[in-house]
Amino acid sequence: MRRLLLIVMLVAATMVHARDYNITRYGAVADTTQLSTQAIQQAIDICSREGGGRVVIPTGMYKTGSIILRSHVNLFLEHGATLFGSTDLADYQKVKSDYLSLRTQTHTIQLIYADKVEDVTISGSGCIDGRGKSFKKLTFNDEGITRPHLLRFIQSKDITIKDITLKNSGCWMQHYLACDRVRIDGIKVFNRNNYNNDALDLDGCHDVVVSNMIADSDDDAITLKSTSPRRCENITITNCVVSSHCNAIKLGTETNGGFRNINIHGIVVKPSENQKTHFYGQEIGTSAISLEMVDGGQLENVMVSGITVIGTESPIFVRLGNRARGYYEGQVISNVGTLRNVIFSDIQVTGAGKTGCSITGLPGHPVENITLNNIRIQMKGGCQAVPVPKDEKEKDYPEATMWGILPAKGFFVRHATNVKFNNVEIITELPDDRPEYIQEP
Repeated sequence: MRRLLLIVMLVAATMVHARDYNITRYGAVADTTQLSTQAIQQAIDICSREGGGRVVIPTGMYKTGSIILRSHVNLFLEHGATLFGSTDLADYQKVKSDYLSLRTQTHTIQLIYADKVEDVTISGSGCIDGRGKSFKKLTFNDEGITRPHLLRFIQSKDITIKDITLKNSGCWMQHYLACDRVRIDGIKVFNRNNYNNDALDLDGCHDVVVSNMIADSDDDAITLKSTSPRRCENITITNCVVSSHCNAIKLGTETNGGFRNINIHGIVVKPSENQKTHFYGQEIGTSAISLEMVDGGQLENVMVSGITVIGTESPIFVRLGNRARGYYEGQVISNVGTLRNVIFSDIQVTGAGKTGCSITGLPGHPVENITLNNIRIQMKGGCQAVPVPKDEKEKDYPEATMWGILPAKGFFVRHATNVKFNNVEIITELPDDRPEYIQEP
């Protein structure tokens, strides 16, 4: 009898913990002419205060300004539910994080925001649409200032984003900054309605698994950054289909901390269905895989494998530079970073442009220990001989097309040690006078 009573009590406790908080009970209305911000926020606050559960967005279309997530809350969107972001900046709350001393972004706006939370989930088969086309680009660095992020987590732990659809952010779609134990699984991302429309940005995060994501972005698709001394490390990204007019898979540009223990496997890179309309990049994409270290920091132990690429200008770009941009105003970066211990394997590329691939460091600061196994690149070709670029472009923004057409149709390698090519094949559609490889000291 006592055992039965204990089981009943445990079941009851579980039921209480899993309680649903339907936003309509707090005054939300399925009408995009009315704001439901206050009702949604109230449901979130009460849910967290009472120990956690699901805040349910039921079937229908709802409009909201900024909402702030709390610990132990699952924001759950039912099938047929769409949460639309307001198109009025006045409906967005400016927030300040003690972690965001990054240059000008001390106060930011976003549709969904969380700072120092734990055990938070966004899930369901519904959609969150930021209607980001309504926010015009006003200045060079206005992301999160006058153009809201759709989703931003800072210094948070045990975060799950699962199954939902994310559309049309004002800038980056989802930004995870200094977070631990993040799981992103089975989501769909469409973000090509404004400038800086990345699909996913992991920034100084630890212990992350991204899987089964389908993403179509105007700017970079899968992006790892390190805009503080906190590196990105212990990250697995697998079984995704991505489209980008810029870089489909990118480590960089911000690299103050760096990247360690990164495993990227089983990715399909393909052209966007909306190929001719773009804000940045190129119709076929600038690069499939870019590894960039330009602000100090260390990149090591990175494996990229099982990648299928259809259409990109420069399939592989590896760059150690010295832009030396700090993460706060006035910071001096006095050291060049390091880039070493990288394996590319089992990569098939068709429809590449003319540019070629590059692996480059700087005089006295070589890229180290790069292995390329079982790679086949079919590219356009049709170029005459090209001289080796004399300008090191040490301080330039790193981009796969930064030197224009490269002197090698396959790989231009400079200031790099222990670079190994095993079963690498370069095929051109048109006759090309350039050699397959150029390796310079």
